[in-house]
Amino acid sequence: MPQLLLELLSEEIPARMQANAARDLERMARERLAAEGLIPEALKTFAGSRRLTLVAEGLPEAQKDRHEEIKGPRVGAPEQALDGFLRKNDLQKSDLTEKDGVWFATLHRKGRPTPEIVAEMVEAVVREFPWPKSMVSGVSKLRWVRPLRRILCVFDGEVVPFHIEGIPSGDTTQGHRFMGSGQSFKTKDFDAYAEKLEKHFVVLDPQERKDRIVDAARTLCFARNLELVEDPGLLEEVAGLVEWPAPVLGDMDPAFLDLPPEVIRTSMRVHQRYFAVRDPKTGKLAPHFITVANIEATDGGKTIARGNAKVLTARLADARFFWNEDRKVRLEDRLEKLKGVTFHAKLGAMYERVERLEMLAGALAPRVGADVAKAVQAARLAKADLGTGVVGEFPELQGIMGGYYATGEGLSPLVAEAIRDHYKPAGANDEVPDRPVTMAVALADKLDTLTAFFAINEKPTGSRDPFALRRAALGVIRIVLASELRVPLREAVAAWYRALRCYVDPGRALWVSTPKLVAHLGAAGRAKSREFEAYLREFDEALLDGKPQVVAMAREVDLVFDRLEREKPAGEVLFEFRPYDEVAADIVAFFADRLEVWLRERGQRHDLVAAVFALGDDDLVRVVARVNALDAFLKTEDGANLLAGYKRAVNILKAEEKKGPLPVGAPVRMPASPPEELALIAAVGDLDARLDAALDAEDFAGAMRALSALRGPVDAFFDKVLVNSEVAEERENRLRLLAKVKDAMGQVADFSQVTG
Repeated sequence: MPQLLLELLSEEIPARMQANAARDLERMARERLAAEGLIPEALKTFAGSRRLTLVAEGLPEAQKDRHEEIKGPRVGAPEQALDGFLRKNDLQKSDLTEKDGVWFATLHRKGRPTPEIVAEMVEAVVREFPWPKSMVSGVSKLRWVRPLRRILCVFDGEVVPFHIEGIPSGDTTQGHRFMGSGQSFKTKDFDAYAEKLEKHFVVLDPQERKDRIVDAARTLCFARNLELVEDPGLLEEVAGLVEWPAPVLGDMDPAFLDLPPEVIRTSMRVHQRYFAVRDPKTGKLAPHFITVANIEATDGGKTIARGNAKVLTARLADARFFWNEDRKVRLEDRLEKLKGVTFHAKLGAMYERVERLEMLAGALAPRVGADVAKAVQAARLAKADLGTGVVGEFPELQGIMGGYYATGEGLSPLVAEAIRDHYKPAGANDEVPDRPVTMAVALADKLDTLTAFFAINEKPTGSRDPFALRRAALGVIRIVLASELRVPLREAVAAWYRALRCYVDPGRALWVSTPKLVAHLGAAGRAKSREFEAYLREFDEALLDGKPQVVAMAREVDLVFDRLEREKPAGEVLFEFRPYDEVAADIVAFFADRLEVWLRERGQRHDLVAAVFALGDDDLVRVVARVNALDAFLKTEDGANLLAGYKRAVNILKAEEKKGPLPVGAPVRMPASPPEELALIAAVGDLDARLDAALDAEDFAGAMRALSALRGPVDAFFDKVLVNSEVAEERENRLRLLAKVKDAMGQVADFSQVTG
């Protein structure tokens, strides 16, 4: 069957956009072809620095005739509605038939030639392509990532004719900008197209470009007894920058190896797109690098290597200067500058964030088994490197450089490690901290980010997550579950609200919307340290009861409780936060959603998370243990049947509740009760004690085994007993029994939220 070949040739496409562009092209083409009834046998796309290519195999020569029944307005609808339906579909009233009080019409559409449909499809794809950023070339109104130069569109060996903003379709393209001599060539099918591109020094397939880079780089390293430092992210980027990859081995000044290896690698990777190499014997960086050229140099790449070495030398010289200067100032002495660095307009300065982190890390340290003093010290210094020269030049090294500076100052290795790794895990493949002090600071950092932005109502919406709160939540989940840490979420949020005392400074006040609590600390108040500390203890608890505000004071008042109860100091509201209970509820729900994502990505059953979170449990380790036990239980015959019985009981109770209030109290043994009813009453009565013991011991598998004892009595009850007895006392007793079954099972999970 015929083949479709499409190429969109433009100026250079940013490497970071190419993979998504290939996926978008495939998706948009497939959707539009399918909408016209054209389903290719195979469809594949390729992306490179200058071109997007699509090949679709097995398309028919023409669209089949289509017959489609469409629904119109109801019979008796206003005439305007009926007239509009007829006009829209080019119909007469005689074309309509009535079915169940609704007008229907059958449309007969003659199939069109596939090239006609392809022309429409390509224009729609080009005009609607979702580039993250696009531009207008200046000679047309077409928006594209970079100016679009050519469109190659061939179906079954023939050009599909159309124009888009003055650019005609054709069967001509061109190869490498330099090595291809700028010559154009014609093609009629994909095999010839790919073969001719290769002859004109263009490797079409991104995976082949990556393979060539790695193979050639490893060969160069092997010849010099070196080893390539693998970097998948950099490989992906570099493969998108070149059409004809030609790796070159270059040399750098060995004197720069006294810099931290992260500084060298970041300078190579971020600024120059070089691959680092190492000595296989020592595992340390070697004074060489791999750069990937887009041409085959006549001198074997010597000139390219020298030029790139000069640029790298300049970069590393700057890095050495910053490195030497940074070590002249202690991390502690850099904190004052953070008062002038805004973290967020609604949250204050970075210095205040540091104070929150101190308090949070101190509160979390006992939970993770960390030394409190070391956790607090590490949290206090974790952001100090933001004001250093190296981090200013290489923002990617935040935390890492702080760890080096802390080590150089002779601080505890545990503190230095926590400063270095407190951003971890930064991505799905990043390692998870497992040392207690580091875990305390890493959790404090992520929980502060989450709670702070939820407190000012800056929550993620849809795909929008500018503050990476989803990533922060997944980081907390991974840390907590990897080491089985018991960190209840509501308790962590409460600790954050208590840390808001960091905003109380001379000239500022913080109060919450409760009748008694209005705080102001002026010069006179600070002198009354005992009185103030006693007040802060009250403040910590009352803060959770209302809506806190940070207020800039117009005047100073003494810290006198009875006076402050009567009058609220006047001043400008600087910061305002949502109430604790609202934020805590939102964050628990947010973690439930993120935990579902985390479990789904690991192939685990995730739909049970809501059933467990509905119990109010906010301990992630316990939640996952409950989910796993529930999953295993529902896979058994007892579990599946008991779930069906539960849902049947709930449906009966809901139906009866609509008629009036349900009877309350415990079911009782009645003289006329059938044995199946008595057996279920006994089973439910025996269940409470067993469930309580299992749940108290967090033996969730044992709790499920206890529940399984209900399966037989529940099945027998529904099989033999009529719930809606004509005898009112019997009916009420059986409804109380079903409510008891529902409540007993509800101690383990909210089974109403279990799907299937």
